[in-house]
Amino acid sequence: MRRVLFITGSVVFVDTVFFAALTPLVPHYADRFGLSKAGAGLLAAAYPVGVLAGSIPSGLLAARIGVRPASTLGLLLVAASSTTFGFAGSAGLLDATRFVQGIGSACAWTAALTWIVEVAPPSRRGDLIGRTMGVAIGGAMLGPVLGGAASLVGTGEAFTGVAAVAVAVAALALRTDAPRLRTGQPVERLAAALRDPRIVGGLWLVALPALLFGTTSLLVPLHLARLGAGAVALSGVFLAAVSLEACVSPLVGRIADRRGRLLPLSIGLAASAAGAAVLPWPSAPALLGLLAVLASAAFGVFWVPAMAMLADSADRIDLHPAWAFALMNLAWAPGQALGSAAGGGIAHATADAVPFLALSGACLLTLAALRRAASGPRSVSPGGPGADRPLV
Repeated sequence: MRRVLFITGSVVFVDTVFFAALTPLVPHYADRFGLSKAGAGLLAAAYPVGVLAGSIPSGLLAARIGVRPASTLGLLLVAASSTTFGFAGSAGLLDATRFVQGIGSACAWTAALTWIVEVAPPSRRGDLIGRTMGVAIGGAMLGPVLGGAASLVGTGEAFTGVAAVAVAVAALALRTDAPRLRTGQPVERLAAALRDPRIVGGLWLVALPALLFGTTSLLVPLHLARLGAGAVALSGVFLAAVSLEACVSPLVGRIADRRGRLLPLSIGLAASAAGAAVLPWPSAPALLGLLAVLASAAFGVFWVPAMAMLADSADRIDLHPAWAFALMNLAWAPGQALGSAAGGGIAHATADAVPFLALSGACLLTLAALRRAASGPRSVSPGGPGADRPLV
């Protein structure tokens, strides 16, 4: 179990390094290529659009050829595209390579999370997913540092160095035992799964924080840059944010196992509504940075209980976990892309407050719906004490 946790954590760690590295570099690329808010949003959205394109193929790969080769393929795609991204000399090439990174990410995440779920007992899913997410967030911690370093030493050199680490992790994954292949399930099973209310609710609880993170990762760096903060300062803000999130995720996983999925989801929704509502207003960079740290930690509370809930629901309807996590990518990708592209476009046409306040309202409406569903008839599902209640 420890080796599997190490391997799967390493897979998602390397992927999130590259994903998060862009955040402090947004002003750099905006200046270098003359990108507007909408253009910067398109660059940020290219990655989740790639995840969207790779979602269903990643589930097919993990289910048909196994989690070990699927995770290896994902890492190699991420390594190759990230190296190219580092040396790209045009906005079009940046967008294209970021898109390919997203496809590799879909393969890596689907395979890694399926690997964890297949070896973990249902009563420990939240804990193990929380630990894996904690390691992944460690990658997000290093990502802004990589972005800040790239602004000083060069993006090509910085990204090539981390790509070499991705190749090493892929080689190690190939030497690790993996679960036996299950009997294949047709793609048509996904249509049936999407008629299940808990599956749909779990997917929304993945998409909503993706919307929040997508909007924040674009608008907050641009706001901080307008207030005079440089790339190194931006890296510090997001390093602090993911550090706090890394500490919170394993704790959230244990709470989700012991107290059920509802409690951490409710806390995350309430805190996220408040965080999104206050982000547009600060005029001092230090205050904005502090609020961005706290808001990002609140957004991150969703991930673990939502993923555990998807795994529980997949068990209940006998859906292969690879398909469940392919659906997770299918939910995350539009949320992240819309948060970046639509959030940037709306903010450009109106003001930063408009997308943030809309997302705050969405959190409050989701919290009300969640509480209403939880007060209905109880039904048993795996996931530890307190999980025997409808969440959506």
